Amino acid sequence: MADTAQDRKLPATQRKIDKAREEGQVARSRDLGHFGAVTAVVAMVGALAPQITQWLVQGLGRGLRFDHHLLAHPGAMGQRLGELALQMLAVLLPLFAVMVAVALAGSLLCGGWNFSLAAVAPKLGKLDPLAGLPRLFSGQQLVQTLKACLLALLLAGVGGLYLAQHWWGHAELLAMPLPQALAASAHLVQGGLLLLCGVLAAFALVDVPLQRHLLQRRLRMSLQEVKKEMKEVEGNTQVKAKIRLRMREMANRRMLAAVPRADLVVMNPTHYAVALKYESQAMAAPRVVAKGADLLAMKIRDLARDARVPVLQSPALARALYAHTEVDQEIPARLFSAVAQVLAWVYQLRDAMAAGRSLVADAPVPEVPADLDPLQARPAADAGAAP
Repeated sequence: MADTAQDRKLPATQRKIDKAREEGQVARSRDLGHFGAVTAVVAMVGALAPQITQWLVQGLGRGLRFDHHLLAHPGAMGQRLGELALQMLAVLLPLFAVMVAVALAGSLLCGGWNFSLAAVAPKLGKLDPLAGLPRLFSGQQLVQTLKACLLALLLAGVGGLYLAQHWWGHAELLAMPLPQALAASAHLVQGGLLLLCGVLAAFALVDVPLQRHLLQRRLRMSLQEVKKEMKEVEGNTQVKAKIRLRMREMANRRMLAAVPRADLVVMNPTHYAVALKYESQAMAAPRVVAKGADLLAMKIRDLARDARVPVLQSPALARALYAHTEVDQEIPARLFSAVAQVLAWVYQLRDAMAAGRSLVADAPVPEVPADLDPLQARPAADAGAAP
């Protein structure tokens, strides 16, 4: 069943935010771009007002000047209009370029740089009018429409009030000489544009956090979506468990394959088994080649007996080796003495078997430091913790 809007109450994860960004879904504020573009133009016009006024006076003077050449050649009028148009573009194009640049900068300031072709890719689903009706009457679209209407009303109201308060100044322009009239009109227009910039600034301050909130609301997720994403990121728990089991089985097979080449297996009769290997020329100390508990310990014992590897029953040493060593790791230095005793007995046993006689010496009972034997260390720790 598809998740409804009411089910999506959880904030979007970083993975979904990144995916939405790749698809071109970022917070963009049009009001911030409008405010920046209009403000930049007003600032440029205010800074370059004397130069613009002089250019307008000169342009009007050239445009209203006629001579017999123009009267004799009617086509010259079109040439004159083309020249004036090029001069007008030379002034307007920089203003338009600044407007576009500032608008883009405002957009980047709100949502950051994001290049994605997914936003402009053709989608046939958007051509379906029935599918577009829910988006047309959605809450977010209603908010955007009301905001646009309110902005238009405020701009029209502020502009109308400004014209109503300064209508006499506009009427006085008719009685002024052309240069003074252009300068005064520029001052009046600039004052009105500054008021409109103030309205746009107020809307931009509201629209930037509003767009971010609407984007977060649009990207909200349901509990099922979060669970699905977690499975995609972390993988199916059952599959991962099977992989871990398979890896453990492979490691056990490699470990058991090394038991027949061991020199000795030390056992706690029913719980632990540790296989040791020592080569004086290749190893600095005896090394554990296999270890296991319970059923795996019995498997190590059986493999050792089949391969005629000596098996020594030494519970304390078996527990210490199992607790403080890992496979393919050398034994701790504090167990060197105990392991040396049992290895010496193994070498004597091998020599006796090679000579065809029985070994007279009994199996050693190595001494293991009490803090290395888990069975002896636990009661001492419990006694120290008791009040």
